[in-house]
Amino acid sequence: MSEGEDRGPSRVSRRVVLGASGVLGAVVAGAALTSASVREVPRKIVRHAAGVAGAPVPQPRPVVRVEQVRSAARNREINLVTVYPDQLRAKDLPVCLMLHGRFGTARELANIPSALARAMRRPGARRFAFVAVDGGNSYWHRNRSKDDPMAMLLEEVPRWLAERGLGGRDRMPFAVAGVSMGGFGALLYARRRREQGRPLQAVAAVSPALMLSWKEMKKRDAFHDATDWAAMDPLRNIDKLGNVPLGVWCGSEDWFIAGNRRFIRAAKPKLASITPGGHTGEYFQRIYPQMVTFIGKHVPREK
Repeated sequence: MSEGEDRGPSRVSRRVVLGASGVLGAVVAGAALTSASVREVPRKIVRHAAGVAGAPVPQPRPVVRVEQVRSAARNREINLVTVYPDQLRAKDLPVCLMLHGRFGTARELANIPSALARAMRRPGARRFAFVAVDGGNSYWHRNRSKDDPMAMLLEEVPRWLAERGLGGRDRMPFAVAGVSMGGFGALLYARRRREQGRPLQAVAAVSPALMLSWKEMKKRDAFHDATDWAAMDPLRNIDKLGNVPLGVWCGSEDWFIAGNRRFIRAAKPKLASITPGGHTGEYFQRIYPQMVTFIGKHVPREK
């Protein structure tokens, strides 16, 4: 991998993403789980979970649901992946968007289920789900005709959540998280939500791809020109984020460390972590539990 290449976690095999049977309660690729299997557990299981008949209370086991949906904004079929915290009823479950890195897809959520399961075991933890969609490689904004990932996030994701009874009563994600290019996208999405008058309650950016020069960013072929990039670059638009709680993590050997240090100094996030590590899957896997815990502290309370 060349220096400065802002891909997400190292390529994770289909088996790891979709078949982590030791962690996941159920995984379905292609075809969606039935609403009953995702949202409501048979009464017998609930009785056992409650300790009836002397059965031990089981630990939460996340459920991963993989679907293909048509995105008009992106003009193509995309993956829609939902990670539920458990098999219990999911009506109005709050949702955190998860944005993948460059060359990634929504299916690359390998370590999120296990991190979510651990978070749900903490006393007082409030349940929430992760939702991921395919965003391409254009830094989560419109860079080409008939392909607008940001419009998909702002306009189509709420509808998809509503169709599945997710997203709280307003059917909007309460938080966003992203890795590498997805970290850049998460910060841009937070800005757009604030501009809509619907600010997020938390933003988590893991090794966000924050670059200091147009020469470096130009290699990504993700912006028309330097002016286009500057208009969306989180480093140049920190004030547009408002006071949303931010969590930022970056490895001290990451090739984006200079941009992350500058962002942390200027934005003063609620949580900023620079620890040993590079722009690698190993580092991301180590950080995911912290990221999930941070997001979990901002889950909206039921009204």
